[in-house]
Amino acid sequence: MRHLGFLAIALLGARVLPAAEPPAWWKAFTGAPRMQAGFVQESDSAVFGKLKRTGVLRLAKGGRLRVEYQKGLLLVADGRKLIQYDPEARTAQKVDLRSASKDAPLLWVLLDPAALDQVFTVKAGSGESFTLEPRKPGLPKVTLEGKGGMPLRISWVDPTGARQVLEFLSPHVPAPFDAATFTFKAPAGTRWI
Repeated sequence: MRHLGFLAIALLGARVLPAAEPPAWWKAFTGAPRMQAGFVQESDSAVFGKLKRTGVLRLAKGGRLRVEYQKGLLLVADGRKLIQYDPEARTAQKVDLRSASKDAPLLWVLLDPAALDQVFTVKAGSGESFTLEPRKPGLPKVTLEGKGGMPLRISWVDPTGARQVLEFLSPHVPAPFDAATFTFKAPAGTRWI
């Protein structure tokens, strides 16, 4: 996919470390049925400089995800397919969610946290943080911080060398989402690429 926003990540190799236990907040998060949060994504790149984007993220068990960037992209996953819609270009792309997760393993952090051990090794951090060390070369090292059963910050270095930080604002377990939350209805004039 051309733009996976904060989800498209990879890095040039890493070492495998002995597994550790993540903090209690992570265990609570993996058991939560859903999450909603505003977010701020900051990127610091030698090529593009500092960028800051905001939006709202909703996720639910079963690989369901909706990421709405303010003034930008929309990502919607229904558990099988991931659709990226660019309202400015009026284009949409659809990919198999499993394929997208292989290309962008950060998706696993949000969509299937219980299966992270297939891709990453947990390395203990300080306090309420921990690091995910990739099991294979070419994937990023990801640092997660959280509290009270919810993630607060995810950081990594993307393939361009840009440091990415995704901060969640007021993450919580909301009331059940309407089924339409995780479906995408293409606006008239959308071009599929």
